[in-house]
Amino acid sequence: MNPARSLAATTARTSPALRTVRIALAALIVAASAQIVVPLPFTPVPFTLQPLAVLVVGGLLGAADGAAALLLYLALGAIGLPVFAGGGSGLLRLVGPTGGYLLAFPLAAAVAGGVTAAVRTGTPRVWRVLLACVLGMLVIHAGGVAQLALLGGNPAQAFRYGFLPFFTGDLLKVGLAAAVVLLAGPKLRSPG
Repeated sequence: MNPARSLAATTARTSPALRTVRIALAALIVAASAQIVVPLPFTPVPFTLQPLAVLVVGGLLGAADGAAALLLYLALGAIGLPVFAGGGSGLLRLVGPTGGYLLAFPLAAAVAGGVTAAVRTGTPRVWRVLLACVLGMLVIHAGGVAQLALLGGNPAQAFRYGFLPFFTGDLLKVGLAAAVVLLAGPKLRSPG
């Protein structure tokens, strides 16, 4: 088995039914992570484990299937299933204060999966996966802060409420996500 081969390449060769199951399970993992919520009194954005799950899903499934899992997650929430933070759902969540984060999830998973699989020019695997997770997290925050700025009209305040309170926790999430991808990725790859 070639250890450099990504799960995304393995997934591309699997049956459509198995890919569908992986994508659906990944969407459910993100939905479960959304139920762990710590409200913060000074910001409309709660602390959740969703970004951690998004990075892991992207890193393990790859760009295309990671993005597909997050698009499925968003569709489930948009049609009314209680998969968003704290059991929330509906289209209003996508246009509200936390909507920018949610809408950035598919792109963040794609970035995390794409960088994990693509950056091979002498970069050790640990650094490649860490870079993938950092870039994915930046995409999530860019989407979230941008929507907060649009809704509130104040980019500096959006940054203060949508990024700064989460910086330390999200550094931990990046490290945890990278560790999960590095440890679980080889176990999920099929031989041959």
